[in-house]
Amino acid sequence: MLLAGQGVIARADPDAQAAYVPTQGNLEAREWFQDAKFGIFVHWGLYSELAGGGKSGPAEWIMNDARIPADKYERLAQFFNPSHFDAEAWVSSFKAAGARYVVFTAKHHDGFAMFHSRASAYNVVDATSFRRDPIAELASACQRQGVRLFIYYSQLDWHNPDYYPLGATGQFAGRPDSGDWNRYIDYQNAQLRELLSNYGPIGGIWLDGWWDQQGTAQQGQWQLEQTYRMIHALQPSALIVNNHHQRPFPGEDYQTFERKLPAGDGTLPLEMSETMNGSWGFNLTDNNYKSAATLIRTLVGAAGRGANLLLNTGPMPDGRIQPENLQTLAEIGSWFKTYGRSIYGSRAGPVLPRPWGVTTRTASVIYVHILDWRDDRLFVPVSSPVKRANRLADDRAVSFKTVAGGIEIRLTQPDSGEWDRVIALQT
Repeated sequence: MLLAGQGVIARADPDAQAAYVPTQGNLEAREWFQDAKFGIFVHWGLYSELAGGGKSGPAEWIMNDARIPADKYERLAQFFNPSHFDAEAWVSSFKAAGARYVVFTAKHHDGFAMFHSRASAYNVVDATSFRRDPIAELASACQRQGVRLFIYYSQLDWHNPDYYPLGATGQFAGRPDSGDWNRYIDYQNAQLRELLSNYGPIGGIWLDGWWDQQGTAQQGQWQLEQTYRMIHALQPSALIVNNHHQRPFPGEDYQTFERKLPAGDGTLPLEMSETMNGSWGFNLTDNNYKSAATLIRTLVGAAGRGANLLLNTGPMPDGRIQPENLQTLAEIGSWFKTYGRSIYGSRAGPVLPRPWGVTTRTASVIYVHILDWRDDRLFVPVSSPVKRANRLADDRAVSFKTVAGGIEIRLTQPDSGEWDRVIALQT
């Protein structure tokens, strides 16, 4: 993921997107993505064995943060044998939580492939005693359970000697002060080709690490047009997103925002990613778990801005999901059973986000999500005539009256544990 403090340019660039013409299948996939609203991010790799390195930094960055040379880091592959990994159990937990898609880290910045890659022996099948392909198993489980699989792939690589100039990170990996950039791009594209050719339908490719080359002579040589053209040729419906924190480049199908609520302009679908505690990968000492209430309110805030929430979990080295994460996922799933119809298939509502909350909308219903309001009346500036108002939790009628510029809703105090008071307005 991104280094702390790097900025985000939130606006899409319509002129750049005009050069790319998506297929009908791709446009339909975008609609599906916007309807889905909730996905699970999975950060899992060799770095999980080091459990975050205490307070040294984010778990998946341990090779960089602890200044581990690549030849020493490679030894972690000898110890990686997650005997409790169960793709069906993972996907079942994610689906029960209400997630419609999963984004799995096929290769993070450390350069280790969590799939069987012919482009490099530095992969989970050839370099470990585990000798299983997690992506193959996840792809099968997702297909059986009706969950779409997206693939995360880091363009940044602290291990490959052809990744040169070295970029802003990974300076202590012991790589040579030389390399063939074009050969590295060929290597990257070969692995992406494998991911798109060997695992059935892929929902999308989630790229990261472009930002590492900002400020170097190579920054303009990522050859994104070539890479994106290849991805769309292999799977036209697959969506491309790049965590570069710039305006979208031609060929990209949605924008993602890291740990912040998005502010797009409607040109492309939107997504925000967030962690359950402070780390993306497994960190044994990171106990800063966010409550289910906090995460649901984040989900609602994203939906009110027309965006998805991509919620991260960092599985343990043995392949199991952290029990704290499973508990949180179960609570989110329970919430979805009552309130899911105000989220799934919705778009941003007619009222811009307010200090008290947000609105979402389906065909004929406006959902007022009240997150922070204690008074007994709330003015909602809607222009459509409202026929009926009711609490989504129990369908009880809510008193309202039409006033200048909208309606005024009469409210009772929120129930205990009512993290999001949802009022459905029939229009």
